[in-house]
Amino acid sequence: MNEWYEQAKRKLEAQQAKVKPRSPQWMVGEQLKDICRMEPKSAELIAQDLENEAMSITEAEKKIKAFADKHKTGNFSCVTPAEAENILREFYGLPRPDEVKPAAPPAPAKKMIDLSDFL
Repeated sequence: MNEWYEQAKRKLEAQQAKVKPRSPQWMVGEQLKDICRMEPKSAELIAQDLENEAMSITEAEKKIKAFADKHKTGNFSCVTPAEAENILREFYGLPRPDEVKPAAPPAPAKKMIDLSDFL
């Protein structure tokens, strides 16, 4: 992994240590670690944002809870992983996965052709 991922992971784990394991806030940290693992640019943004208390995993979880409360049916509410990811991407200003340009594949090595092979 890269430096930004490691930095974001340390900050996320420090914030997770302040909340109950497997709590909604803790799970936000897990989902953010997954994003960081897959997207180095997002890891950089998250690592920088976590310096600000207003961008903590607890504050991010409040956004997800607000979405759940808004879409409540009776006594039941649910937020799918994709919905939670979209909320987190908006909260942290992360690019959508389809907006992230993959690294260009390396150019194929040029081969030498021996004309005697054709004779």
